[in-house]
Amino acid sequence: MFFIETIELKGLGNRHYLAGGRSAAVAVDPPRDIDQVLAAAARRGVRITHVVETHLHNDYVTGGLELARVTGATYLVPEGARVAFHRVPVSDGDAIHIEAGLGLRAVATPGHTPHHTAYVLHEDGAPVAAFTGGSLLIGTVGRPDLVEPRLTERLARAQHASVRRLADELPDEASVLPTHGFGSFCSSGQAGGDRTTIGHEKTVNPALTADVESFVARLLAELDDVPAYYVHMAPVNAAGPAPVDLTPPGVADAGEIAARLAAGEWVVDLRSRVAFAEGHVAGTFNVEADGKLATYLAWLIPWGRPVTLLAESAEQLADAQRELVRVGIDRPAAAATGIPQEWAGGAPLASFPRATFRDLAENGTDGIVVLDVRRAAERSAGHIPGSLHIPLHELHGRLAEVPAGPVWVHCAGGMRAALAASLLDAAGRAVVAVDDTFDAAAGAGLALTTS
Repeated sequence: MFFIETIELKGLGNRHYLAGGRSAAVAVDPPRDIDQVLAAAARRGVRITHVVETHLHNDYVTGGLELARVTGATYLVPEGARVAFHRVPVSDGDAIHIEAGLGLRAVATPGHTPHHTAYVLHEDGAPVAAFTGGSLLIGTVGRPDLVEPRLTERLARAQHASVRRLADELPDEASVLPTHGFGSFCSSGQAGGDRTTIGHEKTVNPALTADVESFVARLLAELDDVPAYYVHMAPVNAAGPAPVDLTPPGVADAGEIAARLAAGEWVVDLRSRVAFAEGHVAGTFNVEADGKLATYLAWLIPWGRPVTLLAESAEQLADAQRELVRVGIDRPAAAATGIPQEWAGGAPLASFPRATFRDLAENGTDGIVVLDVRRAAERSAGHIPGSLHIPLHELHGRLAEVPAGPVWVHCAGGMRAALAASLLDAAGRAVVAVDDTFDAAAGAGLALTTS
């Protein structure tokens, strides 16, 4: 009897897998902090004999090389992926023996990348599941535009063919186990559920319900923004990531925090947006530890800029470090835990108000700037007339474009608005963070338009 254990990283919107039998197992697309995979193997009482990558990842730093080194496992990487370290290249049709009656078959599935490879799990010769990486996802597919713009349409067509190949070769009851699609920007759309099978995907997945021309046109039209840090991930993965260091960073006192702020470094407050709005060290930015910390901090911060973390507790700080190493932010320059009064060293705390869309409707938009920090695809579905649109990931470099006057900033749910409000507050602007879902805007009496 085989097992499949899912390791979910909600912050990055990815899943990773450990699959095996009585004594041996394979790790699929492991995250950089490999201790979770090792712990899962220990609980199962199995030895990791193989580590496999479906592709060179664009959205996170892999732990595959280190996991293979620590366990002595064979490290399998698609043959077409150019890497600078020793690995076993995998080609279409290659068979990987895990233990008696259990193995993998490599299936070339180009589309998300040119070298993308899926792995079909076989028990006693019968296919039971497919680890599909960034190919066939739940109700969607991996995006084809992360490698090279000139290849995007060609890869979109390849994605259509690859998904159909999997559907043709696998039985309807086979489980589909993707790496992306749970919030990752490597997905061309969000997962339409928590689990799926080949048979279900045949009824709902656009790659399996639409002809290639319709599929490609729709896919290319719906591609969203790409996080800026993605350009750094594949080169790191190709070179061979260094082992992680999760030891606590040096402790920053109030004087060091002030000095780092004065030097233009990023000091990031990890507390909730409610707590941050009520009182924070002037000049600090708010990226909630419980939100998509790694995605948005790595997207916004100038790459390589030192970052100091402010956390409520040692546990919150440790969790943040773990999130950040997954995207290549290896060591915070410094950190502090406690309360903002301690971090400020007696200096007055900064604050700003929070509001709802009903508050905005009652206040009226005359004489204020309504700033929409959603992405363009979100805004096109409906926005407040006259509002200024600057996506969050562009705001830090475009603050000068925000007109004078009070700024009410909103997003789709509140988290990004709070981050944007912290950027504006640090720049000395009078800001109100709209902590509300955009779905409530129309019900609050605000007119919306799509033009």
